[in-house]
Amino acid sequence: MTKAMLIINPSSGKEKAPRYKPHAAEILNRFHEKVVVRETLREGDAVRFAKEACLNRYDTVVSMGGDGTINESINGLAEQEYRPKFGLIPMGTVNDFARALNIPLNPEEAINVLMSQTVQSVDIGKINNRYFMNVLAVGAIAEATYNVTPEQKTMLGPFAYFIEGLKAFIKKTPFQLTIEHDTGKWTGHAYLMLTALTNSIGGFETFAPQARVNDGKFHVFILKDFSFPHILKIIPSLLKGELKEHDQVEYIRSSHVEVSSSEELAVNIDGDEGDRLPFHASVLPSHLNIFVPGAE
Repeated sequence: MTKAMLIINPSSGKEKAPRYKPHAAEILNRFHEKVVVRETLREGDAVRFAKEACLNRYDTVVSMGGDGTINESINGLAEQEYRPKFGLIPMGTVNDFARALNIPLNPEEAINVLMSQTVQSVDIGKINNRYFMNVLAVGAIAEATYNVTPEQKTMLGPFAYFIEGLKAFIKKTPFQLTIEHDTGKWTGHAYLMLTALTNSIGGFETFAPQARVNDGKFHVFILKDFSFPHILKIIPSLLKGELKEHDQVEYIRSSHVEVSSSEELAVNIDGDEGDRLPFHASVLPSHLNIFVPGAE
């Protein structure tokens, strides 16, 4: 018997997620004999549901919600002995993972992607004992994203994070950082370190245009000088997809990173606060098979 599980965060998308449940279930019923719907009530539910789907050898798991719900679902699937095919219906503010996979940000259109039954192998990252799908960030600017309110997200979308980051930059000084990677070690002072798995960070799809969802590599950007004159130069470079060419940006491509600092810093994992440094992160290459738009 073919089985699918639909994981829904009912509070996602200004509590609009449940309205899309019938459409998603109907599409899944076309390809599966049994469809089970699980709704999250508290943190960790999506992890538990996804692990249940692995244990019971479901053919498909589809997660409907914001980046937090998608992240939890991936944490439930990662490194399981058996992993179902995975689909995502983005309903968050930024939806970087969906952007990188060319999955429509409109929920109805994203659900219709499941119709093509086209899957692509995709890398995910592992940091200590957690998993992530998009980005690790270190620095006061990254920590400032925790201050973004739901109202700011509604009004400004991804730019809410950019604004809070600039506020933090004005008040902060660079920190000491050491990064060990595939080909050596980088040590110096920085305002921000971003370790990206995909091309889209904070809604900017031009952040790392060289990144591919299954290239087996992290794309690490170290912003060494964030003084006002350099900001004016960095922003155009970012928008043109040329950030790694900027003289105040160090770029590293690596399958793993070991990051440490003499200062008290925490790592931002896909937008949520994670462990304190030091940390070790590695790429799990082509680890999940994810539904993507089919060729037109």
